Amino acid sequence: MANNKSAKKRIQIAERNRLINKSYKSTVKTLTKRTLENCTKFKKDPSEENKNLIKKTLNKTFSLIDKAVKKNVLHKNNGANKKSKINNIVKNTLTTN
Repeated sequence: MANNKSAKKRIQIAERNRLINKSYKSTVKTLTKRTLENCTKFKKDPSEENKNLIKKTLNKTFSLIDKAVKKNVLHKNNGANKKSKINNIVKNTLTTN
């Protein structure tokens, strides 16, 4: 256990940052899953409404990934890989129909 004031403060800050980072990562996963679910919905029913839904969730996902990279929650290459993977799936979904 920490013996001095600065070490105790560092422990508190590290815990706070860990929770914030966990929140970002969790939200990125959730938005990614939601985007992929909307892609499957569009495959079943290729309507303009579903297409707009995909684009909206894709924008939110990309925005959050960029914020996570900016705050050093994700490495920039990891963020780029996530965006690329999602974008390829969305692109294939929209072009096949």
